[in-house]
Amino acid sequence: LYYGSLMENFLRVTKQYLPHVARLFLISTFLEDGIRMWFQWSEQRDYIEATWSCGYFLATGFVLLNLIGQIGGCVLVLSRNLVQYACFGLFGIIALQTVAYSILWDLKFLMRNLALSGGLLLLLAESRSEGKSMFAGVPSMGQSSPKQYMQLGGRVLLVLMFMTLLHFDSSFFSILQNMVGTALIVLVAVGLKTKLAALTLVLWLLAINVYFNAFWTVPSYKPMHDFLKYDFFQTTSVIGGLLLVVALGPGGVSVDEKKKDW
Repeated sequence: LYYGSLMENFLRVTKQYLPHVARLFLISTFLEDGIRMWFQWSEQRDYIEATWSCGYFLATGFVLLNLIGQIGGCVLVLSRNLVQYACFGLFGIIALQTVAYSILWDLKFLMRNLALSGGLLLLLAESRSEGKSMFAGVPSMGQSSPKQYMQLGGRVLLVLMFMTLLHFDSSFFSILQNMVGTALIVLVAVGLKTKLAALTLVLWLLAINVYFNAFWTVPSYKPMHDFLKYDFFQTTSVIGGLLLVVALGPGGVSVDEKKKDW
C-alpha cells in the first residue's frame, strides 16, 4: 500500500517529463548503433561484404542506410515530427539487421529484437493517440481501435526481454528472482496493476543493467566491451518501453480498463 502511494506521488511529480524520458530511453539503442556505424564504418562494411559476398557498393549502402535510418528516425521521434513514419523506418531497420546479422537463428537476440519492436509499437500507439486528440469531436472506434491492440501487442512483446534474463539454476536468489520477475511480467502482459508492475520492472531492470552490463569497466579494445554495450542499450530501450506503459497506462485491452466497466 505504501509502495502504491509512493508510485502515485512519483507519477504526479514526473507526469510532464516521463514520456520524454521514456522516448529517449526507447530510441537509445538506435542512436548508439547509428553513431557506431559512423565510427566503425569500414569494419561494418567489411563484415557485411564478407558475410553476404554482396560486393563493396551494396555493403556500403547497407551501412549508410543503417546510419541515416537510425539517426534520422531518432531525431524525428525526439522532435515529435512524422513519428509514425520514423517508427516504420526503425521497424525496417530491426528487420534488416535481424537478417543481415543472422539474428533470426539466435533465440535470445531474436527475443530482444522483438521486445524492441514492442517498444516501438507502444511509441506508434502514443503517436496515434496524439493525432486523435486533434479531432476531439470525431467519434472514436472505442474498445476495438487499432491503438488499443497496438498497446496490447507492445506490452506482450516487451515481456520477451525478461524471458532472456531468467536464470535457470537452483540457487535460492535465482529462483526468487525468476518467480517475482515472472509474476510482474504476467501482470504487465494482461494489464493488471499495470503501472505498478511496470515501474517495479523498470527499477529491477535498471539495477540488473547497471550491474551486469557495465561496459564502461571493460577496455574498449576488448570484444566484451561491444557485447556489453549492445546489451546495455537494448535493455535501456526496453526500460523506455516500460516507462511509456507507466506514463500512458495499459490501454483499453487490459484487465485494469475492464475493471472500470465491471
